[in-house]
Amino acid sequence: MPCVADWLNNPFSIVQGIFAQNVPNSDWEKKVTEYFKEKLKENNATNWVPSLNDVPVHYLKPNSLVKFRCMVQDMFDPEFYMGVYETVDPNTNARVLHFGKYRDVAECGPQQEIDLNSSQTVTSERQTFYCVPVPGESAWVKEAYISASQARVSPSTSYTPSRHKRSYEEDEDMDLHPSKQKEQHMGSGGDTHGCVEPKRLETEASAGHHLISPNCSPPLDLNFPLPGEKGPACLVKVYESWDSFKVNDVLEVYGILSVDPVLSIINNEERDSSALSPMESMDTAEEQRVHSPPASLVPRIHVILAQKLQHINPLLPACLNEEESKTFVSNFMSELSPVRAELLGFLTHALLGDSLAAEYLILHLISTVYARRDVLPLGKFTVNLSGCPRNNIFTEHIYRIIQQLVPASYRLQMTIENMNHSRFIPHKDYTANRLVSGVLQLASNTSLVVDETQLEQGQLDTKGVHNVTALGNLITWQKVDYDFNYHQMEFPCNINVLITSEGRSLLPSDCQVHLQPQLIPPNMEEYMSSLLTAVLPSVLNKFRIYLSLLRLLDYSISEEVTKAVEEDFVEMRKNDPESVTADDLHRTLLVARFLSLSVGQTTLSRERWLRAKQLEALRKARLQQQKCVNGNEL
Repeated sequence: MPCVADWLNNPFSIVQGIFAQNVPNSDWEKKVTEYFKEKLKENNATNWVPSLNDVPVHYLKPNSLVKFRCMVQDMFDPEFYMGVYETVDPNTNARVLHFGKYRDVAECGPQQEIDLNSSQTVTSERQTFYCVPVPGESAWVKEAYISASQARVSPSTSYTPSRHKRSYEEDEDMDLHPSKQKEQHMGSGGDTHGCVEPKRLETEASAGHHLISPNCSPPLDLNFPLPGEKGPACLVKVYESWDSFKVNDVLEVYGILSVDPVLSIINNEERDSSALSPMESMDTAEEQRVHSPPASLVPRIHVILAQKLQHINPLLPACLNEEESKTFVSNFMSELSPVRAELLGFLTHALLGDSLAAEYLILHLISTVYARRDVLPLGKFTVNLSGCPRNNIFTEHIYRIIQQLVPASYRLQMTIENMNHSRFIPHKDYTANRLVSGVLQLASNTSLVVDETQLEQGQLDTKGVHNVTALGNLITWQKVDYDFNYHQMEFPCNINVLITSEGRSLLPSDCQVHLQPQLIPPNMEEYMSSLLTAVLPSVLNKFRIYLSLLRLLDYSISEEVTKAVEEDFVEMRKNDPESVTADDLHRTLLVARFLSLSVGQTTLSRERWLRAKQLEALRKARLQQQKCVNGNEL
């Protein structure tokens, strides 16, 4: 009987036990899933599973259970594998059934061979997703997940560390030299159970050709959407319900880690054979390189359980529909009012004493696309904060503050150089048969802060024009048109865009708020830095829960209030037909929606409607005043 920890350290022993008891009945696969699902429901069991987000790959035991919080960056072609296969001992003719699920390489004993013609062989299909850590994930999110982890890890190779956990920043170089591990394996290893070739399960051509010589191989591009990202990329192999996952979904997967060096050996052999006979290989060398990178650089996870994440805020329950979560929500909602007041005060200080701009920033941060009518995304609330000091320190610190409040964010400095040289739009590379990522390939509810204050005079080239157009489409339609060379493919998104600028932004926005500083600190750097240090960590955590939770609440407007709003709008049009438009009604309804949610109300009241009208009147009056001062277009 397997011991208690075996489901974590040696999940194959559990799978083998269930397989042996249930074969030839096909229910064994379902029973494996149910077994691990029940195990993970036990008290804090998920915290005992090591995470690839926190722990470098070489600290994890091969073939152990791991988890990974990730975004689907690309989707490869489905692959076939031997779900069940039979081995035979040539001396005794003894036959044994094995499972091939959750494995990259089929296994057999020293004196056994795989019978490829066996009637017991079952060919199955699985889907491979190329997954990366969530782009722009905030440091506080990573730290909170690491703090909650109770996983015990130790090095899985001969390398002995001085402590149990090390971050990717410290260990990133350690993972860039798989050749040593490969040489050790090959040096000790003429004996690879005597059946390397038949053991190959994957039908797609694979190659380790970039390991021809460690000294001259080009670096492997892990295809992260944002520059400077850390962490592993993984090939996530899904066996059930893969149709429910798509590119850009954020997942948490639990599965068996595969970092078998044999993969690199097999890949090298395939490379050598295809070099001798190019007609035998349908895939290009580049495609082989991308789709089968060394397992030490891009580990494989064979998924037992996977779920889409509603959010990645570790301070909130993962699923808000469960009974325990409802208690958490109701308890937090009961103290919402003081949290909102503190957050408003905090953001007012950050915006140099401007409480109106702080109100709109709160509404922006809890906004989300809640539905789509034809092509129109409902709920998007892009704010253009104009009147920002040209001082780079101010906009940089505003971004740092947002970074401390939301789970994922990115600051895009809108300079001519960035526009002309950055890769914004993901495009399909048909040679490597992969989707090459771009800055705008982001997960839902990411905060994108576009800093226009750095924009100088200059000429946009063709790429720059395409990038600016893509940004405009993202803001207006909440979609990015990925470039597939011969056609464009629409990928809907849900990105909160805040634009900081001196005058009115060149980009479209739903709402322009002109900053009116009530104080000009003599030392901007010192003032802005002191804001975050002055907030207690417990208060900061309440702000984080507040902003994430309110995005997930449902909202409705009763028929009675709808009728009152319509009548009110008709009156407004009568009084001022020139300046009150349908766009004003739409914007005011949006402001009223997020204003209601910001105080924990999930329906619109007369009081909140009047407050929304008041905020809009103040905002417009400020813009009109600014126009009179400098004659700028509104």
